[in-house]
Amino acid sequence: MGLFSFWRKKPASHFSDEEQKAIVGEIRKVETRTSGEVRVYIENRCRFVDPLDRAAEVFFGLKMDATHHRNGVLVYVAMKDKQFAIFADEGIYKALGVSYWNDEARKMLMAFKSDSHAKGLVNVIEDIGDALHEHFPYDKNEDKNELPDDIVFGD
Repeated sequence: MGLFSFWRKKPASHFSDEEQKAIVGEIRKVETRTSGEVRVYIENRCRFVDPLDRAAEVFFGLKMDATHHRNGVLVYVAMKDKQFAIFADEGIYKALGVSYWNDEARKMLMAFKSDSHAKGLVNVIEDIGDALHEHFPYDKNEDKNELPDDIVFGD
């Protein structure tokens, strides 16, 4: 920890309470239609050169690979470093292919460039939810919420 670390803006403060509620609300909404799980992880700095490597570390650290159908998706954002990644478990990644994930990343980039971070997150969560619904629809007899829906804020 640096000498002036108390001056750092906490990751949660990048979003208003309303924006945080909108993001969590969208996660909850999409998860009512799918067995898939979506999580959002926000931190200030990416500790790796490649944000996808950091997203993978967070994904496995949050045990998102433990879902029954291997259909968890992590949306990772490093606010101060202006980096992000979408990391999907093998079940949903294989079902959609690399071009789908690249398209979603491009959409996020466009929103982030216009300083619409919360809106970009809500939109990508909605898109991912639609894809999860198509490939992993909700089954009321089998499905349960396997992972928390809250935003995870790192350092």
